[in-house]
Amino acid sequence: MLNAKTFEDLSAKISAAVENSPAKDIEKNMRALLVQGLSKLDLVTREEFDIQSQVLARAREQLIELEARIKELEAQQHTKVK
Repeated sequence: MLNAKTFEDLSAKISAAVENSPAKDIEKNMRALLVQGLSKLDLVTREEFDIQSQVLARAREQLIELEARIKELEAQQHTKVK
């Protein structure tokens, strides 16, 4: 039966083979291509997105408040005219 030492040795040999194989170079090249492609896109970070979402939410709240105030002022104007 296989023991833990055999599995550790096999794992170490596989890791060494992968480190020394062309697969590692391919992975590095693919990562570089992906990073280069993404850098050309007009993307924002999650933090920037969250901040802008908060700004937009506050602007919506202010818009709702202003619309309510306008309706209130229009109602007052109509009662004064009558």
